[in-house]
Amino acid sequence: MAKFIIVPHMRLQEWVAEEHGYFEAEGLDYEFRPGRDQIASIKTAEELPPDQWSGAYQTFEGQGRGCSVSSACHWTVNMAASSGHGRLWGEAYSVSPSGIYVPPDSPIKRPEDLANVPITVGYQSGSHYSTIQGLEPFLDRSEIKLHFGGMLFQRLELLVDRAVPAGNAFGGPSYLVEQLGFRKIVDTTFMVAAMVAEDADPDDVRKCYRGLKRAQADLDLHPERYTHYYKKDFPERFHDVMDTRLFGPGERVVFEPYTKEMFDATRQWVEDWKIFPEGKGRDADYEMSVLRVE
Repeated sequence: MAKFIIVPHMRLQEWVAEEHGYFEAEGLDYEFRPGRDQIASIKTAEELPPDQWSGAYQTFEGQGRGCSVSSACHWTVNMAASSGHGRLWGEAYSVSPSGIYVPPDSPIKRPEDLANVPITVGYQSGSHYSTIQGLEPFLDRSEIKLHFGGMLFQRLELLVDRAVPAGNAFGGPSYLVEQLGFRKIVDTTFMVAAMVAEDADPDDVRKCYRGLKRAQADLDLHPERYTHYYKKDFPERFHDVMDTRLFGPGERVVFEPYTKEMFDATRQWVEDWKIFPEGKGRDADYEMSVLRVE
C-alpha cells in the first residue's frame, strides 16, 4: 500500500506532530511533505470574467491536492465531496480565525461601511463563503460586493500593497495584517473540513488524527513554542516583516463529528446563495459523501 501523504495546510498541528513523532508513534507509514505549492490563480485588483475565477473548489475538481487528507473550508469540501471528488472526513473538523480587514488609514470603521465596497476573497474558498456569512447580519444581499483576487497569499499581497480597499484573511495571514496595523471590521471565523483521497485507508486517517489530537494538546498548552512554523508556509517576501512571536495558534481541530445536520444545513445555505451553478455539487447525500464510522 502506498505511503500516507501529509502536507501542512497553513496550520500548525501537522508541524507539531511531526516534530514530536506523533504520527510515527501511532504506527502511521507516511511521508511528510513540508510546504506546498501555491495553486495557480489570478492576483489582480482588476475585475475578471467568471471563466477566470479559481479557488479551493477547483483544486479538488482538477488534479487533486497530492496528499491523503486535505483541508479546506467546510462549504467547499461539502460540495466537492457530494460531487464525487473525495469523501469528507466525518469524525473531526476544525475552526479557523478569520476576518475582513482594511488598511490602517481606511475610512471604513463599521461593517455597514462595507456596503457596496468590493471585498477581496478567494473564489469558492473559505474567504468567499465566510465573508458573506459574516456580513449577513449587517448588509442587504445587494450590498455585499466581492472581488475574486486569488488564493490566500495572493490576497495578502493585494492587501499589503494597498491594491484593494478590503480583504478577507485567515490563519497566519490574519495575524500578519494585524501586526502591520490593519483593522478587522468583521470577524468571519469559519469551519474547516477535511477531504480524504480515494486511495487513503480510513485506518490511516484515524492514526493521522490521533497524532493531530496530541499535537492540539501541545498547542493548547504552549502555542508560543510553535508559532515559528508559520514562516515555513509564508512566501519569503514577508519573512522580514513578520514576527511570529506575535502570532496566535490559528486553526483549532475539533474532535467531534461533522454531522448530517451540519452537512444538510451547509449545502442548503450554499444553494440559497447560488454560489454554484444549478445542479452542481448536489449529486450525493451525507451517507455517500461523508466517511465516518459510528
